[in-house]
Amino acid sequence: MSDNLPVTLGFVCVQNAGRSQMATAFAERERDRRGLEDSVEIITGGTHPADSVHDEVVTVMQDHEIDLSDRVPREVSTTELESCDVVATMGCSTLELDAEEIDVRDWALTDPDGQDLEQVRVIRNDIEQRVTDLFDEVHPNSSR
Repeated sequence: MSDNLPVTLGFVCVQNAGRSQMATAFAERERDRRGLEDSVEIITGGTHPADSVHDEVVTVMQDHEIDLSDRVPREVSTTELESCDVVATMGCSTLELDAEEIDVRDWALTDPDGQDLEQVRVIRNDIEQRVTDLFDEVHPNSSR
């Protein structure tokens, strides 16, 4: 992907209440750290959104001074997803998009819902690294 073209990243799961919320928050932080506010758009949502972000996810993200308590899971549309360059699913989606130019990746992550905090932290750390790696890939010349 070219450094001078805008890139749209999508982070999707079923409930949009755990993994995709963490991925979105880390992507927003990474975009800001690298000064890519004008060249990276971030979309998140779920196919069947929950009412709220999982409590254990809110708790472990506070370790990184990221507040997800005010985030609300939302439904994502096919049109939104088809506008993405890369869509990362979290291991729970049977997402099928007809647009062939979209790079869909299944990160196959464990669902943090109902897990103990240590397990949720392991999942969080995995997501954080995957998001950093994705930014290194789509904007290799951006500095952190």
